[in-house]
Amino acid sequence: MKRVVFLCVAAGLSLASQTRAESPAPARDTLSIGVSIEPPGLDPSRSPSESIGTITYNNIYEGLTRLDRSGNVAPLLARAWTLSDDGRLYHFTLQKNVHFHDGTPLTCDAVRFSLLRAKAADSTNPDRSVFTNITDVSCPDDGHADVRLRDAHGSFLYELAWNDASIFSPGSSGNNIHHPVGTGPCVFKEWQRGDHVLLARNPDYWGKPPVLKSVTFRFMPDPLAASNALLAGELDAYPSFPEREILGRFADAPELRVIKGSFPFKAILALNNGRRPFNDVRVRQAIAYAIDRKALLQAVSDGDGTVLQSHMAPNDPDYAPLPDRYPYNPERARELLKSAGVQPGTQVRLSFPPIGYARDTSELIAAYLEQVGIIVTLQPLEWPAWLSRVFGQGAFDMTVIAHTEPHDIGIYDRDTIYFHYHNPAFHDLFQRYEASSAPATRHALSVSMQSQLAQDEPNVFLYSVPRDTVMNRHIRGLWTDQQIAACPLADVYWAP
Repeated sequence: MKRVVFLCVAAGLSLASQTRAESPAPARDTLSIGVSIEPPGLDPSRSPSESIGTITYNNIYEGLTRLDRSGNVAPLLARAWTLSDDGRLYHFTLQKNVHFHDGTPLTCDAVRFSLLRAKAADSTNPDRSVFTNITDVSCPDDGHADVRLRDAHGSFLYELAWNDASIFSPGSSGNNIHHPVGTGPCVFKEWQRGDHVLLARNPDYWGKPPVLKSVTFRFMPDPLAASNALLAGELDAYPSFPEREILGRFADAPELRVIKGSFPFKAILALNNGRRPFNDVRVRQAIAYAIDRKALLQAVSDGDGTVLQSHMAPNDPDYAPLPDRYPYNPERARELLKSAGVQPGTQVRLSFPPIGYARDTSELIAAYLEQVGIIVTLQPLEWPAWLSRVFGQGAFDMTVIAHTEPHDIGIYDRDTIYFHYHNPAFHDLFQRYEASSAPATRHALSVSMQSQLAQDEPNVFLYSVPRDTVMNRHIRGLWTDQQIAACPLADVYWAP
């Protein structure tokens, strides 16, 4: 799930409300982007909140690798690398003349510090299990880093491109949650709680200097207020606009355009496999039969999207369009519940974070489950409480959430995961998948993993929906397709 939604806002007044007939929009060097959730902090190694990545990914922080617009792994702080024949030793050559925003030069010591910090026993990194496979990071010299793995791991370079694999300055990392310091093209300027985060151009950036002078990420959870701000030119763009029914307001706005893009969005009804009755596969399958997922998709996005059968988004190269194992069938759900000894009137709690799709989906699911004899108490939670209680402690019965990390099926093999799923058959498939570097073999094993999850139904896989971006028509370079939750700004500019 890791991760949610947010925005960017400009320091100057927007001219977006002027029509082309009145005056061509001049080139500008500020930008405003709206987002729906304020992040709990600005350190991606401490929280899975998507909003952290949207603000910071390749803006403030950078990793050894990055994901490009097409989802391919590309060099970043590591300009080159080699891999040993056994797949366990990566030799990275670092970029030259790179400095953190606090003035500290990038050396192998920072790489070693960041990766070992991520795997430490007291690490709060959301993907700590990725880093526990690292046995050592050694420094032949300042410009090279050798990372040794316990086991070959075919996804390692891909996972190094995730937000929580960012490389930090050892001297300032402790304050990143409030005052982030990285090597990226933007520097942190201010965070006005409840309103915005302001970034400015890094004048000493080691790579291609960004065009924009400043960007403000403004927290605007109310879709109607956000649409008014866009129409008035107070916001320049809003990635992942949260309410589809409002998009029609922009149809006659000459300075705005709505672009539908792809996104690794996987909405699930997560079930606590460590609690009764969800530790019984029959109960999990019954809940899947009890929910009309096609009707859910129609309700949340007018049917524009995909009903999911497993934990893989349709924009993933390894996505498999599996047959529907659990078509809507309340009678079959009642039969399975009865065989599992679940009595009519059984009460469960469904927690959900303050996001529109999660609220609406939870209300519909509660109604569906009541029809098969399960009484659902809805529990709305503020985002920090959801992150702490549900994701952090696994203290819940059911929850609706969207996982937006790319190609993250490996979470089902983690020792500590909030929905408490463990299956030796899936573990074996995943180990074979990561031990291989052959694309065809990895794809086949990925499809097998998706099929195994569809059989076990540890969570009810609901739907994936496209990503609607509303933006001023003069903006260029803003990601409208997302391979990872991010809003990279280095290549964004205003065109006349």
